[in-house]
Amino acid sequence: MISKLAAGAAVIALTAGAVQAQEEVEVLHWWTSGGEAAALNVLKENLQKEGVAWKDMPVAGGSGVQAMTALRARVTSGDPPTAVQMLGFDIKDWAEMGVVGNLDDLATEQGWDKVIPAALQEFSKYDGHWIAAPVNVHSTNWLWLNKAALDKAGGKAPENIDELIALLDKFKEQGITPLAHGGQPWQDGTLWESVVLSTGGMDFYKKAVIELDPEALSGDTMRKVFDTMSKLRTYFDPNFSGRDWNLSTALVIEGKAGAQQMGDWSKGEWLRAEKKPGTDFVCIRFPGTQGSVLFNSDQFVMFDVGEDKRDAQLKMASAVEDPAFQIAFNTVKGSVPARTDVPDTEFDDCGKKGMKDLAEAASGGTLAGSLAHGHAQPSAVKEAVFDVVTQHLNGQLSTDDALKRLPEAVAAAQ
Repeated sequence: MISKLAAGAAVIALTAGAVQAQEEVEVLHWWTSGGEAAALNVLKENLQKEGVAWKDMPVAGGSGVQAMTALRARVTSGDPPTAVQMLGFDIKDWAEMGVVGNLDDLATEQGWDKVIPAALQEFSKYDGHWIAAPVNVHSTNWLWLNKAALDKAGGKAPENIDELIALLDKFKEQGITPLAHGGQPWQDGTLWESVVLSTGGMDFYKKAVIELDPEALSGDTMRKVFDTMSKLRTYFDPNFSGRDWNLSTALVIEGKAGAQQMGDWSKGEWLRAEKKPGTDFVCIRFPGTQGSVLFNSDQFVMFDVGEDKRDAQLKMASAVEDPAFQIAFNTVKGSVPARTDVPDTEFDDCGKKGMKDLAEAASGGTLAGSLAHGHAQPSAVKEAVFDVVTQHLNGQLSTDDALKRLPEAVAAAQ
């Protein structure tokens, strides 16, 4: 009898071991550039220590447009991934379909309500229930400068659009591309929203982009925005069309370009190239936007999976919110933690500035969602704005035409 019991116990142990070994999460994401992939590896390794295997489902393409297309196919076939990297209003859209999981018990146990900012919870929750684990807070209104090129141009970082134009002229004199830009709609939109904020301030940004006020979308301030975009277009290199953002970052890193307007994920590329802030590159708020922050937050939305996958899913959500992971991930990625209780001691100067700016903007009413990255408007409105902005930037629409088309496109998309 004893031997039979021992044999049975052995079988059970082996079976449990097999189940444990097979525990995995399948994760759909678009973190495919070098700095992004390095940051994601931190999470993969942490989960492996927990006995959870990582099944990768990468879909290249900044801002996640292609990833959402891939996700639709999976959900339609009744086979959703465990977790999906997602932004802003895309989270709300999927939640409304009733296909997401519930993280309430874990969030309550770990006190997420107290440490995750309300602006993020607006997207992390649906109908009062936690459905996503926020990874970070990015902000989009940054300008990245090659330090050597800046020093050669006099060393002064620009504080407004006029000073930026003067600096770009000096970069042109140096024989380098003044402003590295990738001609993709989301990148055009990222530049545009910074120019909107710089030109009109936060009150105007909220009126035009958050409230979609027709007069703000077609008036004199917006005319200045489109005129500035036309001017900035003259500082791109001839090969900008269709170029991925990280390749534009590489031009600045290599000294082939002087500056890039891009979100703080750009810093991950500088760090991966073993460059240091203040020594090799300079990070500043896009000229004229000091004191304001346009944000987006990468979150892992948990989908409604079978009970056999639930334990691994909860382990992943817990690992994402672990303060040690928040530090390890965000110091590599270029973003700042999604939790307010994480100290800034391990962050570089740009990271410290990002955390300070975020805290001040959140308390001062100058924190707003990024349109280009899905935190100001639903996808339909965002894409309508992209169409007008990109056509104008490429010379297919005059400023007069853009001012007429923008409120019309926005109204049609609502």
